Amino acid sequence: MAVKIRLARHGAKKRPFYRVVVADGRMPRDGRYIELVGRYNPISDPKLIDIDLERVDAWLAQGAQPTDAVSHLIAIARGEKPMPEKKAKLSKKAAAKAASAE
Repeated sequence: MAVKIRLARHGAKKRPFYRVVVADGRMPRDGRYIELVGRYNPISDPKLIDIDLERVDAWLAQGAQPTDAVSHLIAIARGEKPMPEKKAKLSKKAAAKAASAE
């Protein structure tokens, strides 16, 4: 049985939040899981990353494999990587106004 630590998507359309779960690799993305070990909300400002690192370490010691996204979130929760900053996009009108001002 391949055990994975991965994200399960919840929330409304276009308003996702994720649960960090330990699940059998054969189960569906949002299906049955073994244990809930954290939460991730990319919509809130600042982004919420709440992971129980003790439980994650226990599962990693037993051979569970984290996905790439979860590995990145674990590194942020441990303080190994900084939280990525969201770049502010200018609207087309604002970009045109800035270009004309120059």
